[in-house]
Amino acid sequence: MTKEPVAVTGIGQTRHAAARRDVSLPGLVREAARRALDDAGLDWPDVEAVVLGKAPDFFEGVMTPELCLADALGATGKPVLRVHTAGSVGGSTALVAASLVAARVHRTVLTVAYEKQSESNAMWALSLPVPFQPPLLAGAGGFFAPHVRAYIRRSGAPADTGALVAHKDRRNALRNPFAHLHEHDLTLEKVRSSPMLWDPIRYSETCPSSDGACAMVLTDRTGAARAPRPPAWLHGGAMRSEPTLFPGKDFVSPRAGRDCATDVYRQAGVTDPRHDIDVAELYVPFSWYEPMWLENLGLAEEGQGWRLTASGATALDGDLPVNPSGGVLSTNPIGASGMLRFAEAALQVRGLAGDHQVPGARRALGHAYGGGSQFFAMWLVGAEPPAT
Repeated sequence: MTKEPVAVTGIGQTRHAAARRDVSLPGLVREAARRALDDAGLDWPDVEAVVLGKAPDFFEGVMTPELCLADALGATGKPVLRVHTAGSVGGSTALVAASLVAARVHRTVLTVAYEKQSESNAMWALSLPVPFQPPLLAGAGGFFAPHVRAYIRRSGAPADTGALVAHKDRRNALRNPFAHLHEHDLTLEKVRSSPMLWDPIRYSETCPSSDGACAMVLTDRTGAARAPRPPAWLHGGAMRSEPTLFPGKDFVSPRAGRDCATDVYRQAGVTDPRHDIDVAELYVPFSWYEPMWLENLGLAEEGQGWRLTASGATALDGDLPVNPSGGVLSTNPIGASGMLRFAEAALQVRGLAGDHQVPGARRALGHAYGGGSQFFAMWLVGAEPPAT
């Protein structure tokens, strides 16, 4: 039996901020879900199942939050599924929801991901000691900085590459009304001179801590035909994982990321990612990861990702815009950050991205990673239904 084509007909996200003290946790997820349903022209009874995702429970200290969020998401008496794959969870959650539609288990599924970092302490929650070495890490930046330094040594990237990415993404965020950071006076020089946190990662090259949520409505062909606005169609999606530490692990370009991208491209019939993809929303919590992921995902040759960034190709007006929404560098509710990448990719091919719309975008890539560069989730969406 062939898979049912999966369409994204509704997308909603909250206003993101350092602290959303105006809403409770249920209120936060409901804000995103309500907007997604309105976009799809549906209401709570139209949803057959809910798939919920977030980062580790110990961030907020609320265990199995899906139990207390069911009422807020109209899921009373309906199947509710919880997904967790560290920072990539937003992407994984969307893929699990899509699989339920593709397998014809449910016709219309609401998927939601969120984080309320103001009610947690992710910095120290992510400072777990690594085996066989002194506990000297301070948050995710302390873990990833050595991998960035390894990339610089391997590729010969100049020292200002991270600043170029950060300046680009924060300027893009000014076009996105939902973005957390709107730094109107940010200049490239200010990024370059911001305090060093984890050498070579500077303050302005890091993601913020955000409260926020994202939701999507996924449905089948019949549901897509009834939608009031153009849908985005899923052309390929995949998840891959590998251990955090093992002999020979390549932290600069993890095999799980390469394999995940290869599978997605195969499903979507993409043979030349650099030219077949119109826009990419990549999970870049530290600016140096843009060139690193460009190489890992086959969008740039090995050692050449920084050159693509420096050339302006990844700018909003470049030929491969990366993170036109402002990306994780501008908005980071950890559990929802991956779904935001997937949702923003879908908005692009629907032509509904507003002031950060890439003209003529027909195929877009959404990407998420998590843990110690060990969990990966990707999807590729298009303006047209996939070939059968």
